[in-house]
Amino acid sequence: MKRAALWLVHEVGVGQLFTKAQLREAFPETSQIDRRMRDLRDFGWRIDTNREDPALEAHEQRFVKQGEAVWEPGKATRKPGTTVSAADRHALLMRDGHKCRSCGIGPGELYPGTYVTSQLDVARRAVRMPDGTHDLQLIIECNRCRVGGREMVADLKEVLARIDRLPVYERKMLAAWVAQDMRRFSETEDLWAAFRTLPADSRDRVRDALADEA
Repeated sequence: MKRAALWLVHEVGVGQLFTKAQLREAFPETSQIDRRMRDLRDFGWRIDTNREDPALEAHEQRFVKQGEAVWEPGKATRKPGTTVSAADRHALLMRDGHKCRSCGIGPGELYPGTYVTSQLDVARRAVRMPDGTHDLQLIIECNRCRVGGREMVADLKEVLARIDRLPVYERKMLAAWVAQDMRRFSETEDLWAAFRTLPADSRDRVRDALADEA
C-alpha cells in the first residue's frame, strides 16, 4: 500500500488518469495490488473509478486527492472503524433497508429518466455531534449520492435542537415517521414535488390552472 501511494504521487500525479494495466505493470511481483491501492481510501486518499466518475472507462482510474502520507512511520495505522468487512457491509445494508439513505433508490434500479442503474455501497458521513465534535459514521448510499455528498457534514446537534422546538403534535407525527423509517406523502405533496421539477414555462401553465384557487 505504501509503495502504491508513492507510485501515485511520483509517477501518476494528482488529477491524472492511470489504468489497471499500468498499475499491475508497475508492481508485477505484488498480488492483489488493486486491493492494496483501495486500502488507501481508509487514509483519506481519493481514487475514482467509473462508479464515481462516469466519464472514466472501466479500465481507468483517476488519482483525485492525496491523503495521509502512509509511508511515514505511524501514518499507516488504521483508525478504529475505518475498515468495512463483507460482514459489516451486509449488516449495514440490512440496517438501511437495502436503500440509499439519501435518495431512496434500491440496488440495480434505474435512475429516473436514464438507463443507468444504481449501485449501493458503504459511505462515510461526517456527523456533527451535540458536543460539537465530528464523528465519522457509516451509511449506505448509491454511487451518485456518494460522489455528490463527499463534502457533506450531517448536523445532529441542529436536528435535535429543531426537534426540541417542534409543537407536541408535530413531534408525535415525526416520531411515527421515525418509528416506521418511512413517510407516506399525500397526493398534493407529490404534485408539489412534481411541480418543482417542471421548466419555467410549464410552471406558469400550472399557475394559470390554479389562478382561480388562490
